[in-house]
Amino acid sequence: MKVSTRKEQLSQEGPAGIAEADAQEIAAFVERVWSEDGLAQRTLDAYRQDLEILARWLAARGRTLRTARREDLTAFHGAQPVAVRSMARRQSAFRRFYASLARNDPGFDDPTLLIERPKMPRSLPKALAEREIEGLLDAPDVTTTLGLRDRAMFELMYASGLRVSELVELPLVALNTRQGVLRVIGKGGKDRLVPVGEVALERIQTYLSASRPILAKGKQPPALFLSKRGEGMTRQMFWTLVKRYAVSVGINAKRISPHVLRHSFATHLLNHGADLRALQMLLGHSSLSTTQIYTLVAKEGLKRLHAQHHPRG
Repeated sequence: MKVSTRKEQLSQEGPAGIAEADAQEIAAFVERVWSEDGLAQRTLDAYRQDLEILARWLAARGRTLRTARREDLTAFHGAQPVAVRSMARRQSAFRRFYASLARNDPGFDDPTLLIERPKMPRSLPKALAEREIEGLLDAPDVTTTLGLRDRAMFELMYASGLRVSELVELPLVALNTRQGVLRVIGKGGKDRLVPVGEVALERIQTYLSASRPILAKGKQPPALFLSKRGEGMTRQMFWTLVKRYAVSVGINAKRISPHVLRHSFATHLLNHGADLRALQMLLGHSSLSTTQIYTLVAKEGLKRLHAQHHPRG
């Protein structure tokens, strides 16, 4: 039997020590789910990264993605010092990958079928009280170029319930000022129209006339909201802004999340009698069950109100 040399092994490897066969399997899978479901690039990158981590771990034990057994995957999960949510995300990627292999190869034995799913801790979205939202919206200094931008971003996110990624990736052409609506490309490449609201629209128009031309520096960048460099904002930039402004108005940093304005939008709409189905459409949720978690947030708020003000609370 021929024993392959290290040089021969390296020639059969893909990027960063991954076997060429595994690299090809991963690339084909990512291409397939993109063409079938139109998943966002971030999701595709996460799938690729998780599968490459697994492929490297398996390669060190003389296995490939195709030859992995259930006990291999179980051992992999047990050896990874990651949070439960990260483990659940990886399992989801692996399940989809192996389901795809099984679908295209009827004789393939899916090693993920009997693996127990990790129990996810039940956590409610973080929403602020309406008076706290007012303070956060008023925090940016609108006498400055960046303050005008930040106020417009905050008002728009709270008025429309956008995800952070949707907000920072909005192109200028997505905004229809005449009709007061936005065309948003959400998860899975699904688009939806969302109302902007008069106050948010006014703030955006002020930003467009008095702030954005300065940030654009004579160029024509496609993004609606621009950084100091005249480029599109990033999620990290926006998260930094939210934290900084929240702390400046006395909001505990532990109560802040990147999506705090989106969560507050949903919770406050429910508090004021919004229909759950309508809220689902505004948020861009594919499943109503995802939207229903905000009813729990609203109920928790009512419980706190009762406990605080009722004489027998």
